[in-house]
Amino acid sequence: MSPSTVTTDPLAPDAMSAQAYGAELGRVAAEFEASLEILLRHGEADVPRLWTAMRYAALAGGKRLRPFLVVTCSDVCGGDRDAALRVAAAVEMMHTYSLVHDDLPAMDDDDLRRGLPTLHKQFDEATAILAGDALLTMAFEVLADPATHENGHIRSELVLGLARAGGPRGMAGGQMLDLEAETRPDPGPDAVNRLESMKTGALFAWSCEAGAVVAGASADERESLRAFGAEFGLAFQITDDILDETGDVEVAGKAVGKDSERGKATLVSLLGLEGARDAALEHAQKAVENLDLFGPKADLLRSSAAQLIDRRV
Repeated sequence: MSPSTVTTDPLAPDAMSAQAYGAELGRVAAEFEASLEILLRHGEADVPRLWTAMRYAALAGGKRLRPFLVVTCSDVCGGDRDAALRVAAAVEMMHTYSLVHDDLPAMDDDDLRRGLPTLHKQFDEATAILAGDALLTMAFEVLADPATHENGHIRSELVLGLARAGGPRGMAGGQMLDLEAETRPDPGPDAVNRLESMKTGALFAWSCEAGAVVAGASADERESLRAFGAEFGLAFQITDDILDETGDVEVAGKAVGKDSERGKATLVSLLGLEGARDAALEHAQKAVENLDLFGPKADLLRSSAAQLIDRRV
């Protein structure tokens, strides 16, 4: 099948069923978990309490969707699996740090994450802050290590990209806008899309581009995968907001209903559930449209976007 024969319905059912996609997601997640566990083992003797807290947060399970995207995008571009797993670990370390800090009383003040007590509840606030700091900085240590890639230019690209995804124009800036949105009048869909593209979309976009970077992909391949990830991230965040409104704490593994309690502006609050579902579908369709360059090699990525729309956790 050539790119010109890709279906005109981007999210039309393909040969990969939801069950097959879930199995592949689980397989990559298991491989990733083993790699991450090794990276978080080597310093345990230095400061045991800190390393224990880092491991508690980072090895608590989850879908491992961002690592999955790093690895899958690297595979699509013909990359080395071991290198991709190290990049995936760095991305997940940054993601985990953001969750640890978001859960703190000064931020979202959550008690439950992935069905377990949040880090500051299991340990204490100071330990949670330090563990988050350590995971964030270790992410850059992993990327800068020659073990990730022998090419120093590629390593510097990886460091720069992750810094931008997590910084003031990315995740940190988006979180600031999210906090401010609780005390301001409804900002409108465009403003909500902006904050969600920074808070969530930036790291998803970089996860996909990073897989291409570590694989030595072309500029066109990098841009296509980055665009896929940005739209994927928006679709993911909207469905997350829908689940906060409609989900069950036992299924979600975290508190639900907090957005409406705090008066937080989301596309659900602005457009209603059906309007938000339509917006998520539109972003998922746009995501898949960016994969035509890759033909059938990107079918797993197409399935990942399709599965977003019906996710329950």
